[in-house]
Amino acid sequence: MAEDATDIRDREYCERLVRLQSSKWKTLLRVQAPYRWNLRRLEPGFTLEVGCGIGRNLAHLGGNAVGVDTNPYVVAVAREAGFRAFTPEEYSASEWNRDGAFDSLLLAHVAEHMRRDQLPELLQKYLPQLRSGGKLILITPQEAGFRTDSTHVEFMDLGRLRGVSDELGLVRLRDFSFPFPRLLGRVFAYNEFVCVSRKP
Repeated sequence: MAEDATDIRDREYCERLVRLQSSKWKTLLRVQAPYRWNLRRLEPGFTLEVGCGIGRNLAHLGGNAVGVDTNPYVVAVAREAGFRAFTPEEYSASEWNRDGAFDSLLLAHVAEHMRRDQLPELLQKYLPQLRSGGKLILITPQEAGFRTDSTHVEFMDLGRLRGVSDELGLVRLRDFSFPFPRLLGRVFAYNEFVCVSRKP
């Protein structure tokens, strides 16, 4: 049976993620170390990551997380690495789909793949699983990073992320540029916006 266009896109995107993450120079230089440190210092606890990809952040969290992704190919790669990863349909039927099960809800490099008006709808689907007092952590690329991926749809800066947090009735805790000051985000592809809010 021939693959349809969506299957082909999903498979190619998965192959791209695997290729990028397994680059020898990235492994040798441990380029993910600062990002792992940054995520852990936010003290996310048991985390639900929506848009988990092949499991980079699941690894950063030491496996203390559950991942969900619409791309079945990346879910398969994450599972092969030993992580708890599901498609949305699988997650809905899983033991983890219950109110208040998680300390944090993480969306890292997901929001820019959709329109601003679609983001609250996605978050509302998973917010019930976040305990009261739990954190919503949103991470998006800055300008240079946004330009690196043709599947990016809308640039999501801190203003947009704050607006989503306010719209959902969350309490904003902190937001910042990482790893370098905001100005470098125009030229350094790996500078990120980080926005952290708390569920009342």
